Amino acid sequence: MKRKRVGDRKKVQRDIDEHVGAITRPQSWWLSMKIRNILLVLTVIVLVAVGVIAFLQVIDPDDISVMENTESVILPEVKRSGGISVEEALASRRSIREYSDAPVALAQISQLLWAAQGITEPDSGKRTAPSAGALYPLEIYLAARNVEGLPQGVYKYDPNDHALNTIKQGDVLPALSVAALGQQAVEEGAAALVFAAVYDRTTQKYGERGIRYVHMEVGAAAENVYLQAESLGLGTVIIGAFDDDEVQNIIGMEEDEEPLAIMPVGKQ
Repeated sequence: MKRKRVGDRKKVQRDIDEHVGAITRPQSWWLSMKIRNILLVLTVIVLVAVGVIAFLQVIDPDDISVMENTESVILPEVKRSGGISVEEALASRRSIREYSDAPVALAQISQLLWAAQGITEPDSGKRTAPSAGALYPLEIYLAARNVEGLPQGVYKYDPNDHALNTIKQGDVLPALSVAALGQQAVEEGAAALVFAAVYDRTTQKYGERGIRYVHMEVGAAAENVYLQAESLGLGTVIIGAFDDDEVQNIIGMEEDEEPLAIMPVGKQ
């Protein structure tokens, strides 16, 4: 009887060991897989960190500033002499509303923007068009559709750097034409200059009278564009009939900027 009890105890013990093993084996496998996954994640993090450090050590800081300014377009240098005299430009200047499909050169756009608000005296910041108190309330936008070397889009002119800063991409001239009461000249131009004003720059000094000064200034700037266009063999026209809110929205103007005029330009 004692041998039988010993055998029974051994059999029971084996059953217990097998049962415990069956329970612990899956737990051990799960724990092993979890550790492997953690090690894999840590390895990926280390590799990414090493890559970032290597990138920062190789790249030149100057290259970073260039990448940050990829949306800025430096315009070609302006010319201070043209093919015709001021008198000839005055005599032949006309409002042109029909244009060919030929593209306009970026150098020509550069000249037109400079004529409108370009800086002529770097030390004082004085510009091509007169401004009451030299306060310069005007902002110039360019809506480009068919300009060589310039993607379609809306740009804001920076007189200080003689550059264009990208506002939005795509051809907005069809929408701008609708906002201008359907005037086809806007849509058919290779580009359009859009004049806006920040009245506070002038009225904070001159009060309500400053509004008149702003309007005088945009007239002077527009005539500059007329004469420059004539010198370049381009056509343009000044347009003042449009929905202010629509133009402001289409161009992407700042809240304190109010549109004053649209000047489409193109080859005749």
